[in-house]
Amino acid sequence: MTKPRLWGAVFLLGLGKCIELGQTLRMTQKFEFTLNATDGKARTGVISTPRGDIRTPAFMPVGTAATVKAMMPDSVRQTGADILLGNTYHLMLRPTAERIDALGGLHKFMNWDRPILTDSGGFQVMSLASLRKLTEDGVTFKSHVDGSKHHLSPERSMEIQRLLGSDIVMCFDECPALPADRDRIADSMRLSMRWAARSREAFGDRPGHALFGIQQGGLEQDFRAESAEALKNIGFEGYAIGGLAVGEGQEAMFGCLDYAPDMLPVDKPRYLMGVGKPDDIVGAVKRGVDMMDCVLPSRSGRTGQLFTRRGVVNIKNARHQNDPRPIDEHCTCPACRNYSRAYLHHVFKSQEIISSMLLTWHNLHYFQEIMQGMRDAISAGQFDTWERNFHDTRALGDIDPI
Repeated sequence: MTKPRLWGAVFLLGLGKCIELGQTLRMTQKFEFTLNATDGKARTGVISTPRGDIRTPAFMPVGTAATVKAMMPDSVRQTGADILLGNTYHLMLRPTAERIDALGGLHKFMNWDRPILTDSGGFQVMSLASLRKLTEDGVTFKSHVDGSKHHLSPERSMEIQRLLGSDIVMCFDECPALPADRDRIADSMRLSMRWAARSREAFGDRPGHALFGIQQGGLEQDFRAESAEALKNIGFEGYAIGGLAVGEGQEAMFGCLDYAPDMLPVDKPRYLMGVGKPDDIVGAVKRGVDMMDCVLPSRSGRTGQLFTRRGVVNIKNARHQNDPRPIDEHCTCPACRNYSRAYLHHVFKSQEIISSMLLTWHNLHYFQEIMQGMRDAISAGQFDTWERNFHDTRALGDIDPI
């Protein structure tokens, strides 16, 4: 073998060993939460995972079917997102968790190399599937896609999320729609706590991965306390607040958040599921929440609704058709840097694909700007000032007509 070929072989061998070592180190890295600063109940910190850090407060864009609709993964990352959410229910139906596992796992499948949180599938089973049968063991249901029959239990949910390769796994739970009577809420919460214990057992020992318990109890403070104690006794790497943003309204949700996060461990991340609008997010962080997710910014982008520092803009309105200005002159997203309201109005009305791409990018960028603004304000001990300015600016409304 000639010297160049010899050195080339040595280089490739060394490179392979480095990659193998890097993978080994990543697998042994712990899941940790570091709380860096507080301001009132508002908190900022870092969740460390083998796939990268998650700055908190964190907003997770939703990639329901292994994609954030209308966005490339690199584009999502450019908005400032540290983590995405995937959906167990949708992915188990198609393309199936087993197929994703055979193809290298969800991260490789969707070309996203940073952390992924997957929900348990329980909420979607209750809201989307048909002919559901709920028992102590789990839920049997028919798929909304093709009518095929499936069974989802705590053990099966853990298996699916393991096959997907989720970094943060959610317990399997049952979430009743509100309003509901106290007996229904109590029965559901206690069933979810029994399922939480089974989820913990089925999850097993997985270094670098985390299992989050889900607090339930509706709007009943005593049930929330009972649920929190049950979860703490089981022990989880993080804790979610479930059963909110299901039709109870902002005032009732904030009333619950005035006490629910305080019931959970201070040294673990707290995740409010399915929230929400900018006002909801700020109010949740003010009350001690660290993580949130919602389809709203991407879904609203596809329907022409844009979130800005001065409130909501409906780009489909005729008043934008001759407006040469950007959506928001202070925004640095591609839609605002490169296009006018008139153009965005035109492509939306023409149903061009670029409309969904640009408007979704703007909304996700704006949501991540809110998160960065809150992280900076909490670190500086100025969250109250930041919050007041946030609400005052939104009260001004959209920019004046030309």
